[in-house]
Amino acid sequence: MLQSLDKVKFLVGSAKTVERMITTPAKKPFSEEIIEFLDDVSRILMKDQRSKAYSDVVTLGFWIRKGSILKLKERFEKKDNNIHFGRGIAFHIAPSNVPVNFAYSLVTGLLSGNANIVRVPSKEFAQGEIVIDAFSRVLDEKPELKPYIVLVKYDRDKTINDVFSSIADTRIIWGGDATIAEIRKSPLPPRSIEITFADRFSLAVIDSDEYMDREDKEKVASDFFNDTFLTDQNACTSPRIVVWTGGSAEDAKKVFWRNMHAMVKKKYTIQPIQAVNKLTSSYLAAVNETGIKIVEHDDNLIIRVKVEEITKSLMDYKDNSGYFFEYDCRDIKDLIPLCDDKRCQTIGILGNTEIILPLLESGIRGVDRIVPIGRSLDYDLIWDGYSLVDSMTRKISFG
Repeated sequence: MLQSLDKVKFLVGSAKTVERMITTPAKKPFSEEIIEFLDDVSRILMKDQRSKAYSDVVTLGFWIRKGSILKLKERFEKKDNNIHFGRGIAFHIAPSNVPVNFAYSLVTGLLSGNANIVRVPSKEFAQGEIVIDAFSRVLDEKPELKPYIVLVKYDRDKTINDVFSSIADTRIIWGGDATIAEIRKSPLPPRSIEITFADRFSLAVIDSDEYMDREDKEKVASDFFNDTFLTDQNACTSPRIVVWTGGSAEDAKKVFWRNMHAMVKKKYTIQPIQAVNKLTSSYLAAVNETGIKIVEHDDNLIIRVKVEEITKSLMDYKDNSGYFFEYDCRDIKDLIPLCDDKRCQTIGILGNTEIILPLLESGIRGVDRIVPIGRSLDYDLIWDGYSLVDSMTRKISFG
């Protein structure tokens, strides 16, 4: 096995660590040892001067502090008179477009009691370096936990996927349909399970009346910026369409997009290929969908495409990096064609969340999360409809 891993770059751990994982005992979920370890990592992240430049690193540090983890323990720890342990070895394939997702996946595996092999994004992210440094420092102080964490980088290579998959009790694949198809060419042992996160899309619903009543409109713009532009709008949680409700939609749009444009111009750098792709997508949508109008714009930082009708095919013309469909909604059930799709993941909302209930109660097959705008990237141990701790642990039942 060690020879097959010659092309792997080990950021944390080594090939020998991987080999020893096969006999590393699983832990109980939310073990005190793991909680203390994560709290130490949190302290380092929060004190690191580099973290201040990256809100996603600060959010991670806050999420793994002891007080936060104890609240998760209260929510997810099973009290059913049975014994629960991690399944064993968890092999994680992180997405390439979300810098710290690998860390959330790792933390989930640790809290579930597993030893973890995590393939981190091949792209260099400053956030990743900060997080890996913090984990490495605490592991040096607590070497007894080194068998539970291996972080690796490698190019697409089925041979390497074969090795890690062959010893995995759980395989977690982030990154979409193509990645899932590629990794599935590597078989798992018969008793192993797989958790996959396929291609998804999300939307935002804004009550125009409430928005116009708010005094913190610039904060709303900042929150929406975080949901979208921090990941070039590539995250599955990033809204692709803005749905306006209420009677003040036209006034709200003017203010909202003015604030958004100012923020994007200040904080975001667009590449020429991104601008071209957005224009191409908008032209294709206009040609192939009825009732499409491209809203006039001064530059290519934000492209808005107004739609008169929600159709099942609308997301075939989605794009990223500041490309938004826009719809004036008179009845929330107008969104059924969009949300009755298993690819539909998150609704970010500004306003009363109860407005969404008739849509959910219509029996749609999509939508796994309803969150406030600005919170779409917030991670939870329930994701895409999976209770991850339940999925990554095994239960020893007492009759």
